[in-house]
Amino acid sequence: MTTIFIQGGNVLDVETLIFSQASVLVRDGVIESVGPNITPPADAHVIDARGKTVMPGMIDCHTHVVASQLNLGINANLPNALATLRAVPILSGILMRGFTTVRDAGGADWSLCEATRTDVVDGPRIFPAGHALSQTGGHGDFRARNDIIEPCACSQKVGNIGRVVDGVDNVRAAVREEIQKGATQIKIMASGGVASPNDPIHFLGYSEDEIRAIVEEAANAGTYVMGHAYTPRAISRAVSLGVRTIEHGNLVDAATADLMRERNAFMVPTLVTYEALANEGAALGLPAESVAKIETVRGDGKKALEILAKAGVKMGLGTDLLGALHRHQSDELKLRADILGAGMTLQQATLVGAEIIGMSGRLGVLRAGAIADILVVDGNPLSDISCLLGQGEGIPVVIKDGKIYKGH
Repeated sequence: MTTIFIQGGNVLDVETLIFSQASVLVRDGVIESVGPNITPPADAHVIDARGKTVMPGMIDCHTHVVASQLNLGINANLPNALATLRAVPILSGILMRGFTTVRDAGGADWSLCEATRTDVVDGPRIFPAGHALSQTGGHGDFRARNDIIEPCACSQKVGNIGRVVDGVDNVRAAVREEIQKGATQIKIMASGGVASPNDPIHFLGYSEDEIRAIVEEAANAGTYVMGHAYTPRAISRAVSLGVRTIEHGNLVDAATADLMRERNAFMVPTLVTYEALANEGAALGLPAESVAKIETVRGDGKKALEILAKAGVKMGLGTDLLGALHRHQSDELKLRADILGAGMTLQQATLVGAEIIGMSGRLGVLRAGAIADILVVDGNPLSDISCLLGQGEGIPVVIKDGKIYKGH
């Protein structure tokens, strides 16, 4: 692998939020040293970072990289080859925006992980949930209402972000299957949602016995459960039953946030998806029943950030974008920075994300021994986070696993 020497940049320590003028030496995909007095090896590829920020690659903890259409029911029925090929530009765009790692919340599988790991396609490192688990009529059931329910919504085609499975024994088997196929964590639909046709936001997903069984099977495999949930009742129920990360959580209240902190549960808000859906969803094919649900949760999302921060709940950065809206991914940074400040937002996109995926000290930091996921940025994201927005125009260099994917 190439030896890389990033010379004389303003290196951001995301833990202390302090800059230091230093160089970074990368060898064999790992950061070997960070400091002001490093001599570049003769064989090193030198990147001049003087006057620029050097920071860790960012982590998006809630993506759907196979969701190339807003209508998830249509997306679920795409031929496998087409669904896979449509994910390729989505993956490339994510990486070019400086997100070197994603935790996929439904749809991505082991094959896409391998494709980006082995450079078959350019894209971020993926921690996949496989197919998210949903009860009949839940957020992963995209069958339209009819007088006769189609006999199976358990399709596991590439374009389907979820699978429908009911009953304690069946959900146990489903967890084992997703783990066997390469899922690094399990996703469940613990409440109603926006993008599905027949489940109001306040609906609860799964019985308590089913959730306990899912959590137990995930724990048996050394991993955890992430739960889609909006309302205080759905969130507190899931967290009490052992769900480790809550996705979205727009309607959380103070008491529920306190419970999350006590249980060491994480929240992964996804503000940008509601803004993007409200502005462009109808025009891009979001079903009318989903458009009608957006305002139910959109307005409370920013308030939720304040409640969670006050309670001391750790938050990862997530986006949850679909179809053409993936281009708005970096806007999540601005939405959060306006409420929480740029420093906390950058920590959520690096340190907290790494903790959620079990990679603390290896990802989300620039230190000796960490994996070399590194961005060189025009500007200072602590004083003006807009240098990280758009499609990565302000990020001239993107390095993942010690390989340069953008810049030279």
